[in-house]
Amino acid sequence: MHALLWNGTTASVVSRDEPRLAPGRALVRMTRAGICNTDLEIAKGYMSFRGVLGHELVGVVVEGPEAWLDKRVVVEINFACGACATCAEGLRRHCPSRTVMGILGADGAFAEIVSVPVANLHAVPDSIDDDHAVFAEPLAAAFEVLDQVTIAKGTRCVVLGDGKLGLLVAQVLARAGADVLLVGKHEEKLALLRSRGIRTTLFDAWSPEKERADVVVEATGSARGFAAAISATRPRGTLVQKSTIAGELKLDLAPIVINELSVIGSRCGRFEPAIAALGAGDIDVTPLISARFPLRRAEEALARATSAGTLKVLLENDA
Repeated sequence: MHALLWNGTTASVVSRDEPRLAPGRALVRMTRAGICNTDLEIAKGYMSFRGVLGHELVGVVVEGPEAWLDKRVVVEINFACGACATCAEGLRRHCPSRTVMGILGADGAFAEIVSVPVANLHAVPDSIDDDHAVFAEPLAAAFEVLDQVTIAKGTRCVVLGDGKLGLLVAQVLARAGADVLLVGKHEEKLALLRSRGIRTTLFDAWSPEKERADVVVEATGSARGFAAAISATRPRGTLVQKSTIAGELKLDLAPIVINELSVIGSRCGRFEPAIAALGAGDIDVTPLISARFPLRRAEEALARATSAGTLKVLLENDA
């Protein structure tokens, strides 16, 4: 089969053996996979990962338990042991011995066939097509903010970053009744949310100190963005750090103490609300798709994903 393999220096489409079925696992034939900013950060050295990239996946189960055969599925990315104290507390996403698909110790979604734990499978309703279902993982990450922070009607929220995740988070917060301002750098991306009634502004025209918010979500993936998020959070407000940044940061953290800010790291989320929102059509993901490539051209797709102004690039299984 073909797969996009990261060797620590380059990402190349290679031919390799299909994975074999193991106990507790299922083999999923990828139909769509999405390129995420985390994949691009890995290509800069994040997590020191080696292996097949990718963690946004929709596909069909081709081997595994009979109840799952031929089912269309999306897949949670944290592969937990299921037996430790952390897992017993319901924190499988934080299992200390977990592997993470395409990020930590487990091959990822940019392959014709992907091996995943059965416990991580979620069935996709027929009402959700593959192009939308592939957004289940990043949309679940967006919904995680609602599990971590109380958002009441009218809560003042600022989302920093007009990439894929920022656009999803802004929609999720607005859906929950928040007063949302999205701050970004690309007028054409901001226009996507203005059409849904969400306020937007360009980063260079925005003064964080003049429009402080109750909740600020940082999704820029940059040191500048994190510094701006600190400035934009009102005293005793909450800063939600959504993006990962490769490399070390040098920041003045004194304002966090002086303004008594709550800083919350936010990563993956539950798939159930994401799948429900996609099925209901409450979140618009279609405008977020910038391009699609067959898996055999995955190197070209990865390059396209790094180009300015690009949102979601999808891979299709062309086997």
